[in-house]
Amino acid sequence: MTKKDAFKSFVRKNPNLIKYVRTGEMDWQKFYELYDLYGEDETAWSLYLKKEKTESQASINQETNKTAEGLLGMASLLKGIDLNTVQNGVSSLQRVVGLLQELGTKSPKEEVKPAYKPRPIYKHFED
Repeated sequence: MTKKDAFKSFVRKNPNLIKYVRTGEMDWQKFYELYDLYGEDETAWSLYLKKEKTESQASINQETNKTAEGLLGMASLLKGIDLNTVQNGVSSLQRVVGLLQELGTKSPKEEVKPAYKPRPIYKHFED
């Protein structure tokens, strides 16, 4: 494996290096030169990888807090629901659905048509 391929696999292992390139703090050339000189030595990459780990921990903590807040909000919402009102609403919806089903399943009444009487051959247009 060439040095370039090894660098690519290192970047795949540490995808947060891409953020530094996108923000303009570093570019790929400087990262490659750092990798070429020091390899995967953690002391050389500590500035970039340590920050990466603390950022990921902070984002995990924020997501956990948001989830907890969401669950607390959901619990308080459920406490305020009156189950009798919900039951009344569900039963009225069931009645409406039943009525709609009855209307949809009834077949329309067929019109009674008089029996066909052939016109006599010698008669022309109401003669």
